[in-house]
Amino acid sequence: MRTMSSYVSVLDLFSVGIGPSSSHTVGPMRAGTTFARALDERGALDRVAAVKVVLCGSLGATGIGHGTPDAVVAGLRGLDPETCDPDDVPGSWERLGDGHEVRLLGRRVVTMATADVRLAPLTRLPGHPNGMRFTAFDAAGDVVAEQVYYSVGGGFVLTEQELEAAAANEEAQHAAELAGAPIDPATEPSDVPHPFANAAELLASCTLEGRSIAETAWENEVSLRPAAEVGAGLDRIWRTMSECVDAGLDRHGMLPGRLKVRRRARAQREKLEAAEAEGSSDLSIEWLQAYAMAVNEENADARRVVTAPTNGAAGIIPAVGRHFLRIHPDLSADEEATRQAMRTYLLTAGAIGALYKRNASISGAEAGCQGEVGSACSMAAGAICAVLGGTPAQVENAAEIAMEHNLGLTCDPVGGLVQVPCIERNAIAACTAVSAAKLALQGDGAHVVSLDTVIETMRQTGLDMSTKYKETSTGGLAVNVIEC
Repeated sequence: MRTMSSYVSVLDLFSVGIGPSSSHTVGPMRAGTTFARALDERGALDRVAAVKVVLCGSLGATGIGHGTPDAVVAGLRGLDPETCDPDDVPGSWERLGDGHEVRLLGRRVVTMATADVRLAPLTRLPGHPNGMRFTAFDAAGDVVAEQVYYSVGGGFVLTEQELEAAAANEEAQHAAELAGAPIDPATEPSDVPHPFANAAELLASCTLEGRSIAETAWENEVSLRPAAEVGAGLDRIWRTMSECVDAGLDRHGMLPGRLKVRRRARAQREKLEAAEAEGSSDLSIEWLQAYAMAVNEENADARRVVTAPTNGAAGIIPAVGRHFLRIHPDLSADEEATRQAMRTYLLTAGAIGALYKRNASISGAEAGCQGEVGSACSMAAGAICAVLGGTPAQVENAAEIAMEHNLGLTCDPVGGLVQVPCIERNAIAACTAVSAAKLALQGDGAHVVSLDTVIETMRQTGLDMSTKYKETSTGGLAVNVIEC
């Protein structure tokens, strides 16, 4: 879904939440809380005696494996994916049984059963594959309120009305373009000093005033929030990413679900440490892979992760960032230098990610895994290119190379779990990001395929891709791997 939305802040694109899915866990949790708060704001919360939810399309198809019903119930209770205890979410739905008390926003007591959160994989709401309908009833069974929400990727949630308004804006732009009067995004209302709708405009803005992509993003961010708040937010995001890597490298055991997938990152870490102790020199790529798998094992276990730009692709940007620090030990030993480098890294990645969210999709249910892992790989490639000294043109080239070689990537999680092939896929994409940056740094930024072209190609490919390859677990590896 392309939208002509306003500036996408890096602090919104990178949000702290819980696994295993931004679209199927974080988004539905936020929708549940939003619905309950809307009832409260209308003064209707105390009239509510029952709530029913229907999870449609992709949310219904893989909802069990992604913990979607649990997330909905947790959201209705008022839990925030950024601050809640991850252990408070799993099992929320199953514990309802034939009827159990649920406190809406922690206050209003209603009785809900597991049947009140219904999976409807064959019902697709018109706006997006990740649609859900919330309905509140009073004691007499009359409808108090009803609202459709769409989880559009990366934990972002839009109401039915908001999505319709975004689609109308897009149609207006297309009509203007067909009439030969393209809309100049620079003239669109904007709250930021350097608005851009595509990579060409971002590069032009950087070139005009001699700024880097990170500097452009920083100036936009501090026009919306105090500089201290932006800096603290970026530092918190990187700290959470890094803590997630460390937690995944330390934790062992079996991941939840019937696939019985065993965690591997800790064993990888121990082997790499032993190899280094024996004198092995360059194991940087092996560490890079271990970092990515560590994060995605944490995600699969419904632990705390940073949506980057989704949970299914959450390991790539942290892994590449840690890789950069590992190959620059002098930098990583300097706390302030590390802070500044990681701010540049995240700001650059965020600017690139905003292009995908605006002009294509970061939703696996809409674009396949090219929209998740592909976007994250592209963001990481451009970001590490930037901190390695790349020019804006080289950064754009690195981001383009990375996505070019993720085009057509399907989203086919086995058993509806964000485990196979998702965990290994993050490790491979992290390597691709580093390779793309190195290749771009060997050139001067000039190249045939632009980032805008590859983003549009990804969008078109997603539209052409069969639904069974878009987070429904009805095609690809999801049906060809025997579950035992």
